[in-house]
Amino acid sequence: MAEQEDTIMSNTSPTTTHIPPPPTPKTTTKKSKSQEQRSCTVKAPPFAYAHFGAVFDTPATTAKNADLDALQVRAYFTSALRQFLGDTGSAISVDILVVRGSECWVRVPQPDLGAFAAAITAFGGVSSSSLSSGGGGMMILQLRACGDWLGSLLGRAEEHELWTS
Repeated sequence: MAEQEDTIMSNTSPTTTHIPPPPTPKTTTKKSKSQEQRSCTVKAPPFAYAHFGAVFDTPATTAKNADLDALQVRAYFTSALRQFLGDTGSAISVDILVVRGSECWVRVPQPDLGAFAAAITAFGGVSSSSLSSGGGGMMILQLRACGDWLGSLLGRAEEHELWTS
């Protein structure tokens, strides 16, 4: 019996297999001088921006009424939104950022940009005689550009002027 146990023990002796170690990554002595400290991705911006320009139907009216003011622009937007969307449209928040000459930039909530742009585009305009500077003919606000990012609507030089004027 002892002989049998010795043979069983000798048969069950562990066999060694050679497993190579995992490859080590090559280390480089060059280190990057810049590190990313913080990263942020804005997936859905809360606001959208639009750029408008006043267009008059007669050249004489254009020269006379080239300058808009914030009250004219606000009244125009309110009329257009109310006509197109009723009381719901007039409740859309419109922030007038800058009115410069015959152009203006506004900010609206991003989900309302489509309805806002459609309302302003579909509006027939106002009589320029009803504007503060008088005159005849019609004035409309033409949508020149709109989007989620103000910087994409402006050139770099114009972007600086928008916030400093």
